Amino acid sequence: MLQKEFPLLKSYTLPSYNIKYSKSGKNLKFKLLLSIPSVIAAVKKEHKIVAQIIKKEGIVGSISDNRFGVYNSNIPAVYITHQLTVLSGKTTGITSKTHQKIIKNFDECWVPDVENEPNFSRNLGHLKINDLNLKYLGILSRFKSEKCALKYDLLIVLSGPEPQRTLLEEKLLLELKNYKGKVLFVRGTLEKKTILEVSKNIQIKNYLLTETLEKALNESEIIIARSGYSTIMDLAVLGKKAFFIPTPGQFEQEYLAQTLKEKLIAPYSNQNDFSLEKLNEIVNYTGFKKTTSNIDLNHFLLFERK
Repeated sequence: MLQKEFPLLKSYTLPSYNIKYSKSGKNLKFKLLLSIPSVIAAVKKEHKIVAQIIKKEGIVGSISDNRFGVYNSNIPAVYITHQLTVLSGKTTGITSKTHQKIIKNFDECWVPDVENEPNFSRNLGHLKINDLNLKYLGILSRFKSEKCALKYDLLIVLSGPEPQRTLLEEKLLLELKNYKGKVLFVRGTLEKKTILEVSKNIQIKNYLLTETLEKALNESEIIIARSGYSTIMDLAVLGKKAFFIPTPGQFEQEYLAQTLKEKLIAPYSNQNDFSLEKLNEIVNYTGFKKTTSNIDLNHFLLFERK
């Protein structure tokens, strides 16, 4: 997807962490625990590869989006995350301390949120006590809000790991069979497979690049999506009404969805219980108020200082 978005940029592929997800959200934590050895091996390997890339390309600074091994002592390195606290049920204390220890390998940690209230990450991105070199970027999004006529009653944007992406896709397509409104269904996959027409009022796309997706979001009345943090920031900037379906077993998405419900911004449902009738709950929620997306370029002074 990044290569399609930025065809003129050189790209390298880092080793996969090979994290496996289960069909049952209840087994997700166990699956993640089994993935720890492969993650550690991948981090060691990517750390060596990054050192080679830095030397070969003359890199002067790095920004890692939750890649643990993307840092090097010869250049300033930034880690970007909204999960200073890593929710994992009873083991939250352990997973959070482990993640914070990893963050200390970097010169700075950039948090895509505002430092004070109101904010979107709440306890995930805000610690009462810490010794991390934190910088808050504000809300980030690649999209801009534009006034335009509504074209779709419903825009569905799927994302996330398998097999849960496919399971939600199948459930939603079944639910939509008798839906009368106009729907744009973005599957969130780069595969060439196409889905046969469900009904004449449903348009299905495997994926959309930024410009086309931005237009579709602005033209849609209601968005159904996972409650991933990047999605939340996008919808906040666009000022949209949304209904969220957290990925089963992902404590972070469940926490974010619950937070937005408590703030009366957007309702949510777990995947198994979702039905189109639940969309009627949206009238009781305000939706997102348009939020400005910007980044203070002074953050990049870190690279100049070194």
